[in-house]
Amino acid sequence: MNQYLLSVYEADGSGPSTAAEIEAFMGRVIALEEEMDRAGVFVFGGALHGPDATTVVRGGAGQDLVTTDGPFVEVKEQIGGFYIIEAEDLDAALSWAAKVVQAIGHDIEVRPFRATGRVQADH
Repeated sequence: MNQYLLSVYEADGSGPSTAAEIEAFMGRVIALEEEMDRAGVFVFGGALHGPDATTVVRGGAGQDLVTTDGPFVEVKEQIGGFYIIEAEDLDAALSWAAKVVQAIGHDIEVRPFRATGRVQADH
């Protein structure tokens, strides 16, 4: 099996705002994650705090490290969350990405992990 990162992109303030919208949204997300579990593709996922909670660390070999508040770049959309899944191939990963888009209403970027030579732990 191959692993894929499904990145959820969202614009600031584009998520559900009322209690009813949040409840409906969470119901769709929970149902999707349960389906991923049953299918054996779910590895890990999470929602991120907003860009205002970002800290950037800059520097390199032999350089002093500098930390600054805020996102690395100014953009209209930020990564709001992600899933790491295992799928047979890109087509299977894209099918899961389509389900994520339907559940959350945000665009998804699908990117395969590159083999690093490290042994991946079973989950």
